[in-house]
Amino acid sequence: MTRTVISSATREVIIGSDRPFAIIGERINPTGRKLLAEEMKNGDFSRVERDALAQVEAGAHMLDVNAGIPLADEPAILARTIQLVQSLVDVPLSIDSSIVEALEAGLAVYRGKALVNSVTGEEERLERVLPLVRKYGAAVVAISNDETGISEDPDVRFEVARRIVERAADHGIPREDVVVDPLLMPVGAMATAGRQVFHLLRRLRDELKVNTTCGASNVSFGLPQREGINAAYLAMAIASGLTSAITNPLSPEIRRSVMAADVLMGNDQECARWIRAFREPPVAGEQGRRINRRRAAPAGLPAAS
Repeated sequence: MTRTVISSATREVIIGSDRPFAIIGERINPTGRKLLAEEMKNGDFSRVERDALAQVEAGAHMLDVNAGIPLADEPAILARTIQLVQSLVDVPLSIDSSIVEALEAGLAVYRGKALVNSVTGEEERLERVLPLVRKYGAAVVAISNDETGISEDPDVRFEVARRIVERAADHGIPREDVVVDPLLMPVGAMATAGRQVFHLLRRLRDELKVNTTCGASNVSFGLPQREGINAAYLAMAIASGLTSAITNPLSPEIRRSVMAADVLMGNDQECARWIRAFREPPVAGEQGRRINRRRAAPAGLPAAS
């Protein structure tokens, strides 16, 4: 059983198929959020603070932190954001950037074992990111595309993932510290996108024996009622082997879907978390009536519930 350990200075999260599904909060990301991008660029992190606290309060096990703002000093902003978020919450972080210098700036200030998001299969990218992952003792998200782009054939994407895992091992990074992103495409643009990922997730779990993640909201891009599709996708993907996802923990549909999947996969012992979250409290006086009914039950018959 492959288990990926990510930590902050005080808290550890274990990603694995025998563990509760890991929700990685997606909201600290200025991509597509013009107001947040402008605020972060100008040194206003009040929205970041609110998003960090709200996501953890909603149940996020980790937070993804991205500072990809055009024409801004991304390394400096990312490092500052990581320090701020770690001062507010104790969950581990995913350090998210396509710029290697920003990844290094974030890793340099991070307290704990981070998840680096991400490395792809291009040779140049591998040779720049993997040494950083090794240097800082981090784990890494492996995105299954390379110089040829994103293949529509899931078996080609599997081979890219295999190559990244092998190259990581060459750099002293164990298999359990590589979390593969199978590249979820929008189902509105590619009708088979969901089926492809389910097929690939099963191979990644059974053959490559790695943990997995994805940007779950990608699946519904361009469609109405996106949260409904995202929630259904997550339940089906978890059954296929997905062990974590960057998603929106503030969505009740997402939270219910993930918690239900944990119950059905046997990763919520005795359904305890589901019961705590959703059991309705007894109506005033109802507990007393239940006790009286039990006392009045005829001998040999079960008491009324």
